[in-house]
Amino acid sequence: MTETGNSKDSDQDLRQVPDTPIKSSLSIALIGPDDDRRKALLSVLSECPGARTQEFSAFPPDLDELPRTVGEQYDIVILDVDSDPDYVFDLVERICTTSAACVMVYSAESDVKQAVRFMRAGAREYFTLPVIAAEVASAIARAAAHPLTAPAPTAKLASQAFVFLGAKGGCGVTSIAANFAMLVAQESKQPTLLIDFGQPLGDAGINLGMASANYSTANALQDPSRLDARFLSSLVEKHVSGLSVLAAPGDFPSSQPTLEGIDRLLEVARQSFSYVVVDAGTRIDLMESTLFDESSTVYLVTQVGISELRNSNRLINRFFSLRLRSLQIVLNRYTPKALLFDDTQIAKALTRPANWKIPDDYATARRTENTGTPIALDNSPISIAIRQMARAACGLSEEKKKKSFSFFKK
Repeated sequence: MTETGNSKDSDQDLRQVPDTPIKSSLSIALIGPDDDRRKALLSVLSECPGARTQEFSAFPPDLDELPRTVGEQYDIVILDVDSDPDYVFDLVERICTTSAACVMVYSAESDVKQAVRFMRAGAREYFTLPVIAAEVASAIARAAAHPLTAPAPTAKLASQAFVFLGAKGGCGVTSIAANFAMLVAQESKQPTLLIDFGQPLGDAGINLGMASANYSTANALQDPSRLDARFLSSLVEKHVSGLSVLAAPGDFPSSQPTLEGIDRLLEVARQSFSYVVVDAGTRIDLMESTLFDESSTVYLVTQVGISELRNSNRLINRFFSLRLRSLQIVLNRYTPKALLFDDTQIAKALTRPANWKIPDDYATARRTENTGTPIALDNSPISIAIRQMARAACGLSEEKKKKSFSFFKK
């Protein structure tokens, strides 16, 4: 640990910091794995009167516990955006929603879109390196003069929302989304809802071997103002696996849902279910809805073909260029020996390597389709790959040894 100001050096882990820190001076936690960027900001912070700064050379590994701990022990938390933007975004949101700490971020990139993104997450300041000492001092002074109050408790949202989007029609997005949802319900043993936004005539239920549903998203979105948890529960169908399903309309709807209605449906769903899986098909017209906001993990389903990779590239660059962990790319019907492109060319087209590869198993897909049996129930290469996706999404993958989050020591 390195600490500036009048406080003494200590080797305490963050979780061992006393419950009642001394408030005679403004306490700042400076967190960033990159030594050069962190030191550059530290040199400026050390000149701020009445401020004492503690350095952290690693991000906290536990996003559930440590954001609250950091926020309770420090008046200001300053984070390095460049080391892991997606992770830091989650960290900013969680600190801001669980504590009264003032959050600031810093970056070597002067990126307006990124700055707006973090400000919306709750960051009060976005510093661009090299920082101007007067600007940092003013920001610290403002934080001291106008401290935040602890946020009021909010309605609990689901721990995860998973949205499946196809790069092109026929990529198999509905089959993957439906079986993924079923396996999430089975593996997590938590309340899970599948919403089919296929418009019109979505067939997520058919992929699970379900008969036509009595109600659909059309009923839920007909009058969003009356939509609540009780009403939603009356519309869903229960699959034998325990998965709840809100089907797409079985006929052409008389009107199109509004984005406000879709936002309301997702809000109610996330308050009622631990996991919400959405089959968005190829509905890029829903991109402005909360389905695709930063709190959702988007699975972009594509194939190794010229048109599919082209579409994927355009979608990623247009809508998801700033996303890292919260965008998962799925290559469906993957047959490495028969491909015209190698993995390097595919990664270049996708702007990053694919996260998941679902093998091409035509015999299994055809058999399950003809018998109305979900792929997830078949012990096949396809079901194994989707099960791995579902377990990873629920945090049920093989646990890795956690890294300790300790102070930087000189």
